[in-house]
Amino acid sequence: MTRLPITKTPKPYVGGAFIRSESGRTYALNDAKGEFFANIPQCTRKDLRNAVEAAAKAGPGWAKRTAYNRGQILYRLGEMVEARRAELIDTLVRFGATKGAAAREVDACSDRLVYYAGWADKYEQVLGNVNPVASPHFNFTVTEPMGVVGVIAPDAPALLGLISLVAPVITSGNNVVAAVSETNPYPAILLGEMLATSDLPGGVVNLLTGFRKELVPTFATHAHLRGISAATADADERRALRLGAADSVKRVLLVDPNRNWLADSAQDLYAIRDFLEFKTTWHPIGA
Repeated sequence: MTRLPITKTPKPYVGGAFIRSESGRTYALNDAKGEFFANIPQCTRKDLRNAVEAAAKAGPGWAKRTAYNRGQILYRLGEMVEARRAELIDTLVRFGATKGAAAREVDACSDRLVYYAGWADKYEQVLGNVNPVASPHFNFTVTEPMGVVGVIAPDAPALLGLISLVAPVITSGNNVVAAVSETNPYPAILLGEMLATSDLPGGVVNLLTGFRKELVPTFATHAHLRGISAATADADERRALRLGAADSVKRVLLVDPNRNWLADSAQDLYAIRDFLEFKTTWHPIGA
């Protein structure tokens, strides 16, 4: 008897669990040969709001983790990407990448996670400061995470682009709600599986699939998102993000989706700084 293979049902990853879209809608994902691969959940504005709530609940616990512990967790996630290297390469090849390009992307993903893991307990020494003042006080500037940050990943590279935007944000104790690649969301589904079995607490990273035209306006205007990191070249999306962010007073970083994501310049200490707040404390000398 011919056996029918059991295919995976892709699901977004929100609050440490795999969910179905609130709307119940899906869209068909075809592979590079044009053959049907899977039905992808089409997340809605309500799914986005639910994801922000999940991130907000996880926020205080993640921010209170020691910098060393956050580095350990990011390093462990890099190990998990390395362990599933062959599967990730095959997935990227199935959706159009050459084997060489897929291997370079997956290797860069694990390297990028390890890079930010190394900064986790060091960025404070570089970005913080002891300030000279003309009075008998110690004056310190220290960093604090902003809270929940929205990430809009590029369509390509689907996996490396997503990790490159998410990793620096969570390194400092922020939480992320991310809209993954619309045209190639499956690598993000696999990343969600790794997050679910990693040491990263549920709700720290939330991954939504769906259409950007439905999600971007809510990313822009949601009052509980304190910042947005978006890889988009679309003029309408950029305008919507800027206007919505101005109305809800949030920080926006617009990234060129066509940048060289493999380059050293695509990973940077200042990508961590982009979503930090700075607090200055005065303390009397001798008190």
